[in-house]
Parts: sequence; C-alpha cells; structure tokens
Amino acid sequence: MKIKNVLLVFIIILAGCNRSINPPIAKKVEHIHHYNDSEIKDNYHWMKDKTRSDKDVLGYIEQENNYTSKMMKHTKNLQNKIYKEIISRIEETDNSLPYKKGEYYFYSRKEKGKQYSIYYRKKGLLSVQEEITLDLNELAEKYSYFDIYDLSYSPDNKYLAYSADTTGAEKYMMFIKDLETGKLLNDTAAKISGITWANDSKTLFYTVDEQSGRSYQVFRHHLGNPVDSDELVFQEDDQKFYVWTFRSRSNKFIFLGTGSKTTSEIYYLSANHPEGDFMLVEARQQGLEYYLQHSEDNFYITTNADNSDNFKVMKTTIQKPERKYWQEFIPHRDSVSISIDIFKNCAFIYERIDAVKKLRYYNLTTNFSYEIPFSENYYSLYSSRNKEYEISKYRFNYQSYKTPSIIYEFDLKDKNLTIMKQRKIPAGYDPNDYETEFFFAKADDGAKIPISMVYNKSLFTNNTPQALRLSAYGSYGDSSDPYFSGSRISLLDRGLIMAKAHVRGGGEYGTKWHKAGRMLNKKNTFTDFLTCAKYLIENNYTSSDSLIIEGGSAGGLLIGAVINMNPSICRAAIADIPFVDVLNTMFDPTLSAVVSEYEEWGNPNLKEYFDYILSYCPYQNVTKQNYPEILVLAGFNDTRVNFWEPLKWTAKLRDLKTDDHKILLKMEMNSGHGGASGRYDYFREIAFEYAYILDVLGKQ
Repeated sequence: MKIKNVLLVFIIILAGCNRSINPPIAKKVEHIHHYNDSEIKDNYHWMKDKTRSDKDVLGYIEQENNYTSKMMKHTKNLQNKIYKEIISRIEETDNSLPYKKGEYYFYSRKEKGKQYSIYYRKKGLLSVQEEITLDLNELAEKYSYFDIYDLSYSPDNKYLAYSADTTGAEKYMMFIKDLETGKLLNDTAAKISGITWANDSKTLFYTVDEQSGRSYQVFRHHLGNPVDSDELVFQEDDQKFYVWTFRSRSNKFIFLGTGSKTTSEIYYLSANHPEGDFMLVEARQQGLEYYLQHSEDNFYITTNADNSDNFKVMKTTIQKPERKYWQEFIPHRDSVSISIDIFKNCAFIYERIDAVKKLRYYNLTTNFSYEIPFSENYYSLYSSRNKEYEISKYRFNYQSYKTPSIIYEFDLKDKNLTIMKQRKIPAGYDPNDYETEFFFAKADDGAKIPISMVYNKSLFTNNTPQALRLSAYGSYGDSSDPYFSGSRISLLDRGLIMAKAHVRGGGEYGTKWHKAGRMLNKKNTFTDFLTCAKYLIENNYTSSDSLIIEGGSAGGLLIGAVINMNPSICRAAIADIPFVDVLNTMFDPTLSAVVSEYEEWGNPNLKEYFDYILSYCPYQNVTKQNYPEILVLAGFNDTRVNFWEPLKWTAKLRDLKTDDHKILLKMEMNSGHGGASGRYDYFREIAFEYAYILDVLGKQ
C-alpha cells in the first residue's frame, strides 16, 4: 500500500475514534418560567441558579472541556504551528511610540517572553535614562489573569494611579504608586471603573461600580485620607445610566458624565478648585445626547439635539453653557456621522461617509479646513495619544485589512504626513500579495448591506467557490472597521477568504443604521447576515460547505439566531462569548447592564418586546433539526455574558439536534469577556480557533 493511502486510512481511523467519544449530556431539571402570562420550560435553568463554585456546574464544565480537548487533540501540532507563525509576525520586543505630556515623555515596552507591558517615562529629553513607572509582569506574577483598566499620572508626575483586575470579572481595585519611593500608598478602593486627577495632584475623583457592574457613584478622595471618609459627590440612581469622569485636554475642567444608551447629562468643575460643586450643563431629556470638550473660552458640544441623528457640533461660552445658548459650529448631515477632537487652536473632525471614515483638519482661528487624503478606499482611523493642548502636529493611527498599523503625524503648518511608527512583520510580509474588496448585497427590503473582504491574490480563483470565514457584530451602533491582523495571515495563506458583513444594528451608516437593527428591528441584523452569506454563495465566492460563520458577544447572538433560522447555510459556526439566552438574562435586572440594555433589545416585561425577543432568542428557538458543526468559546468569570448562557445553549443544542455534527465548548476558567489577558495566552486562543477552522475544512 502506498504511503499516501496508509496516511489516509490512518486519518479515517482517527476520525472514527473521535466520533466514538461520547459528548457530555447535561442533566435536566424541570423548571418553568412564568413571564407575561406565559409558561416557558427550561430544563437547564439549574445552571443559572447555581453559583460559580457549585460542584455540579464545575463538574459539567470539566466534562465539556475534556471532551473538547479530546476532540481537538489531533490538531495539537497544527495549533502549535499556527502559534509559531503568529509569534513570527510580531516584534516580541517592541516600544510604543513615546508621547509628550508636560515635562515627560511616556511610552511602554513589550519584551520577548513576557506577557504584559512595562511602562516607562523620560524627563525632558528622549536621550536621558529611562525610568520604569509600572511593570505589569511583576504585578501579574501571582495571577493567571491580570488586566489594567485605568492608568493615570498625577499632574505633577509624582504619583501613578491605576486599577487592576485579577479574575476577568472586571472587578477593579484602585492603587496609587509614589513614583519617587516606588511604594504603594494606603489609598486603595474596590469596584472602581475610572480615576481622574485634579490639578493639585492631591485630589482625585473615582467612580464606583454597584454589584451588577454599573458605575453609579463618584467619590472625591484626598491623598493620605482614609478611603472610608471619601465624599460622595454624585450618585446615579437610574439603572439605565452609567457615570464617568475625565479631565479636559486643556486641564481647565473635570467633566462628570452620566448616560444611558440614548440619553446623557454632563457636569463640569474647575480642575484648579476640586473642592467646588459640579455644575450642570443641561438637564437630561429622554433621547438627548450631548458630550463636552473645552477650548479657550468655549465648550464644544457634540450632540443629537433637534433630531440630529448623526450628531452635529455646537459651541457656547463657558459662562453660558445651557442649551438655549448653544450655537451651531458643524451642522448635522443625514449621510454623515461625526466626532471631533478639540485642541487650543484647532480641531480634527472624523466623518463617516458611506461606511468609511474621513479625517479633516480645522483651524479654529482662521476657519481653514483641509481633508487629509488616503490612497486606499477602505481603512480605519483613530486618534493616537495626543495629550498636549497646544499642538503643531497631530498623530493618528491608520490601518486596513492589508496595511499594518501606521502612526502618522500631520503637520498643521505644511499639511505633510510623516510616518512615526509602522508595525513590522519580522517573518516578512508584502501587502501587494493581498487584495481587498468592498461591495454590497441587497436585502429583501431594498437595504444595501456592505461586505468587506481580504484574500491572498495568488490563492484566489474567480468564479470558483473557496473556503470563506464570514463574521459580523451588528449591535450598539458599533462599526466593524477594517484592521490589520498578523494572525489572520495564517488563514489567508492557506486559501481562506476573510469577510465581514456590515449588518444593520452597527454604526457604518450612523444612528439610522443602528436603529434599523435594534429593539423591534433586531431581526434585520440576522436577515442581513443571511443576505450576505447567500450573496457570497450565489456569486461563487464560497459554498455553504466551505463557509464558516463567526461572531462574538452580541455577534454570538447573531450566530445563534442565524443557525436556528438557516442551519444549512454554513459548514461550521463559531460563537465566541455568545449572548444567547437573551430572554432569561433580560428578565434579571441584577445582572450586568441589563436595565441599560432595555434601550438596545427592549424591556421583556412589556408584552410587545417579550414576544419579539422570544421569537429570535437563540436559546429559546433551538429545535429538532440538523445543525452545522459548532464551536462555542466562553470565559468562566465573564460578567457580561455569564458562563451559564453558552453552557445552557450547548446542552440544549446537543439534546435537540438531529445530526452527528460535533458541538465543542471551550470554557476558559481564568478569564472573562475579553479572553486571556497575557499576549502569548491570547495568541494560543487564536491558534486554537484557527486550527478548528482548518480542521473542519480539511485543510492544514
């Protein structure tokens, strides 16, 4: 027998062995939910009813993880190969681009073999000796998970305040480090989500989270005083609203904001007089959003006032901040959504037009305006650590599907762009080897749904279906802008097309696009995705047998809904931290963000929304039918999508499905919503997912 045939027989035998491994079967405990005069049976409610330390819960998760490990064992070499490829495309030792604030230059460094960043500063000149301000690797030494949420230097640069989470549950503790002695002060506080210094470097404001994770209080703290004696300066009792604080770039004001997903309210306080009272700009009105920035004698307000769905910019004097005094600075346009970055004498305006961001420089003194040109037709842009108030140059980050991240510096005087830092790919990379496309699929109601993609040109064949991974998000008005991924090359160079469906519910076309995919319009998100998948199949980009679909969090909800609606559309589905038990979660206001989420999904206590959510909720709509291969990824300490959501969903799918396709659940026991915190651990997670995709497709 030839070697090839022997190998083929071995693979078939191995596959047969894997099929003979029985998957876990979760126990059923009869439970009836009584919602809006309806009775809903839930045999797996016991998983939600238990704590994270319950032996039955832990035992079942262990069974699922063991099963997944056994079923993926034959891909270990492939996982290791992909992992090494990913590592070969990063500079394992790499400095961030230094930025200047006051007397110091600040930057961070990643070092080979270390999971986390080290933070540095230099005084006066970049040529002087560097000083370590915080080494996250030392802080993380005792933990399997470590994350920094806020890192804030005092204005006099004597102290560094930061908040750390060691579980993935997003429960942060505040610490303050004396940078002269290197020691931590006794000033610590729990369950915090933000830190803002006053100009005296002795007073700071921090926000505190309630049990559900909602930031709802702001305290004033003086260094050296017991935290127990801190003054509560603001409390938000409306559970739809979250609070935050920040200091203006001008260092003149501290802003305190409170907002829901549709309404906001802003207060301000002189940063030089932190003992004063916060002053209200404009009292909240349902549906009115406004956000402040400061420059010289004026406040600049980005707002949706007067039916400006895509926002406009107003300005008013500091002495008269109320809405009745606001004057138009940049008018609202139906086809353009807008955000703005304000400095002493200029502004940089980000405009999203036809799903693509544009960047415009505006001189506040002369009214001169200049749009910065870019050669690619689809890319992403965002501001890059412009900390100084008075500038002559502006930094921003640019990248696309095939262009590695570039930090540009725009010269306000001569309008030239200078590359300050570009991501390097040590293993070698030529962007000309890859092609991007941006086109539209037409929904049944006439809406044009954008699809973007990237592929290796040498492996792409026109009019021949190819392996393709289609992903989407489509919630909260968040846009899925293109970004460069060195990891992604491992799939592109094996012949996969990587595509994104920019479905309604996102923000690619502003607020109207978001509204068309939320509340009682949420099903548009799912049908848009199916429209895109069918377009790609009908136009021979791929076939249903070569299509992998993927989404995370609210995008996982999308995946769950889609495979209930049309399970034969794809070969496999990947649901990452999937929000799939929508109905039961939205009926529990003690869980993270639930009440605020009423403005995204609807309040199920109201019959109209109950019926609508019930009609698409992935968990509730699992039925006896064939399903594709499914990989479910989750974090045990996740407080946004609790562990029991993917766990219950997996159990119900396995119980009801009528095929022999595998369902694999991989529950990371030491992480939360964002996955692994260390970069090498994160790359291992990517390698696992990519190995799964290639294995399902029969590729190596």
